[in-house]
Amino acid sequence: MPPVMKTTGLKTYYFISRGVVKAVDNVSLELEPGYSLGLAGESGCGKSTFGFSLINLVPPPGKIVDGSILIDGTEIVGMPESELRKKVRWKKVSMIFQGAMNVLNPVYKIGYQMAEPLLYHEEGITKKEAMQKVHEYLELVGLTPAVADMYPHELSGGMKQRVVIATALLTEPKLLIADEPTTALDVIVQAQIINLLKKLKRQLNLSILIISHDLSVISEIADHLAIMYAGKIVEYGTSDKVYLEPKHPYTKALLGALPRLRVKQEKLEFIPGVPPDLLAPPPGCRFHPRCKYRFEPCDKEEPELIEVEPGQWVACHLYTRR
Repeated sequence: MPPVMKTTGLKTYYFISRGVVKAVDNVSLELEPGYSLGLAGESGCGKSTFGFSLINLVPPPGKIVDGSILIDGTEIVGMPESELRKKVRWKKVSMIFQGAMNVLNPVYKIGYQMAEPLLYHEEGITKKEAMQKVHEYLELVGLTPAVADMYPHELSGGMKQRVVIATALLTEPKLLIADEPTTALDVIVQAQIINLLKKLKRQLNLSILIISHDLSVISEIADHLAIMYAGKIVEYGTSDKVYLEPKHPYTKALLGALPRLRVKQEKLEFIPGVPPDLLAPPPGCRFHPRCKYRFEPCDKEEPELIEVEPGQWVACHLYTRR
């Protein structure tokens, strides 16, 4: 079965007055049907830009400059906007945007806002049929149909997030992109949203790309994990492999900064320095200015992403120079 999402050599840059920001630089990833992929990294590393690229909706002055994006076997790079709207966005792939609780229009009722994409994408559907499906999906995410007659200000943060998730699923896409789906929610509601996504993944055989800087959130849902640094994937593999046997120094440092419940820790690790300027990224490995393991080739040669163990890929000279 072909992957529901596959990118090859994807490059998405922002063209600003001071130069070119290489937000996503030569990223190749894929996601199989029915599986979930976590994309993690520091703020500003290009995670959200990668998500926007998958629906070809990169905000100006951003632009996909190279590479391929296959969504359910359909190439979307270079596809006309009219076809993207009708055939890809919210049909094959939908997205829960970062800060999703703020996307609801305060002057319209929930039911009207949820039915709108259905009426646009589903030919021949009546308003009555659209509202019936809205009620079904509200129940699917644990809300009552009565929510359709309410305004956004009448809902809690968790309820708004559930509404946004239901809206993203109404047109039955094969891929759901969740960009920081638990932002601004307390830990109890965070757990509820993650459990909801896990349930929907099983019920609908849904493929999910979950984007977050919080590795503990991703660990609850992701079958595979990709670690992103300065626009590049530095480690990729099954969640068990990456969490339990991290290879890249950046991945080790991220996991070392997480507090553990069942492990005694004298102190948490931290990563010295600051993320690189993507207007002028450092030569060689982009992590080398902050890496305690750096040696001669790190500041000159860019490491390739290679398979160091079955199911685990790493871009680090510690492994390429063995």
